[in-house]
Amino acid sequence: MQKDKKLVIFGTGEIGSLAKFYFDRDSIYEVAGFTADDEFVTTKSFEGLPLVAFSRVKEMFPPDDFFMHVALSYRKLNQTRADKYAAAKTLGYRLASYVCTRSVYWDDLNHGDNCFILENQTIQPGVRIGNNVMIWSGNHIGHSAVIEDHCYVSSHVVISGHAVIGERSFLGVNSTIKDFVRIGKGSFVTMNACAAKDVPEGAVVLGASGKIYGPDTKHAQIFKKKYFT
Repeated sequence: MQKDKKLVIFGTGEIGSLAKFYFDRDSIYEVAGFTADDEFVTTKSFEGLPLVAFSRVKEMFPPDDFFMHVALSYRKLNQTRADKYAAAKTLGYRLASYVCTRSVYWDDLNHGDNCFILENQTIQPGVRIGNNVMIWSGNHIGHSAVIEDHCYVSSHVVISGHAVIGERSFLGVNSTIKDFVRIGKGSFVTMNACAAKDVPEGAVVLGASGKIYGPDTKHAQIFKKKYFT
């Protein structure tokens, strides 16, 4: 695959390393270096490439010449990744997406920028994926489903046709979303949970029975504190 665009990756953790692996092997982007918040930059390189503090990133990697990819996970229920995405945009960077070629999807796939979509997806016609969405390996996304901005979809998730996943939501491993169901903004669908009816904003969905805990309940607060602080 011809490399005709240069890329700087925000993030020096596990996700940053993985992003370099996938972009290097399966994209048109050449990874040229890394950046991170100033307090996390304690060396001059990462993964054998230059590492520069975010406050100086424009000096080494000008936005006119380099794309950026924000490679962060789901901390604070995806809010940290959303904030850094916005910061990169403010600096004038174009945000690169990665969609693994080892997946099945149609030519009408509509996705935004700074998406990270890994291998073995089955993505049916009419699917719309927003900006800054992470989709791990091996999921089914049914026809005309919508995944809004800043979401995180773990592995082996089933999102059935016409379902809508609200902004900043998290879907745990092996979770299932019934067709035409709407998951409210900032919701947490736990591992193995089944969402068979609409979920309000900020709620937690637990277990195969799909028990829904509202955002102000003790259960929801405990789960979010445990997994997203």
